[in-house]
Amino acid sequence: MAKQSSFLKIEGTLDDITFYKSKDGYLVRKKGGVSKNRINSDPAFARTRENGKEFGHSASSGKTLRRSILTLLNQSKDARVVSRVTKVMSQIKNADLTSPRGERQVAIGLATPEGKAFLKRFDFNNNALLDTVLLTEHTLDTVTGEITIPNLVPGKELGVPQGATHVSFTAGFLNLDFSTGDKDLQLSPETNTAINFTSSTVTLTPAGIPAGSGNSIYLIHIGFFQEVNGVQYSLNNGAYNTLNLLEVL
Repeated sequence: MAKQSSFLKIEGTLDDITFYKSKDGYLVRKKGGVSKNRINSDPAFARTRENGKEFGHSASSGKTLRRSILTLLNQSKDARVVSRVTKVMSQIKNADLTSPRGERQVAIGLATPEGKAFLKRFDFNNNALLDTVLLTEHTLDTVTGEITIPNLVPGKELGVPQGATHVSFTAGFLNLDFSTGDKDLQLSPETNTAINFTSSTVTLTPAGIPAGSGNSIYLIHIGFFQEVNGVQYSLNNGAYNTLNLLEVL
């Protein structure tokens, strides 16, 4: 490994020499490593192939989940949500105790209590965790997907970001089959209210029971707005919005 001494700093690969930037400055090294063909065929790399296959499956499963809830996710996610969801899918895949290594499946892992536990209460926006935003009790009816927040006082029982004047609530009831990708998401009408000290019960009833034979997944979305001249604008482009996966069955 050598340092680049020229005033002109280069990044990239030329022939078998790689130029790159690290915390130690601009460095140069000879291109090396094991060839792709050897990794794909050499018995010594069997574990590597198995790990790679399962990682790809976990990433694909995470993409399936994210796309299934895109309507809600677009309004409330952090910059690392893709990697965080992939990590959870990998943990769920590890709960598959019947398939051989390299073939373990998220769908099988989710059939176990351990697999479901990894996904339950997952926050898609680490900047707005449900437990720091909704500071009161709520109930979930797993038959209908209805979420109830009784006697909510928004100005007292919500972690309200600065500048917010209104808050909205939406329930999502998703049926998702991770083995086939089949999905059906049913949403409740959005309930929007001023952030004040008036008590009211928030009832969020999805439009219907989602079709399918996959996992039942229940979500709650909380969005914050700022009203200016009678028009509500999403606060800081949704940076403070919450999306939480309450339960998975």
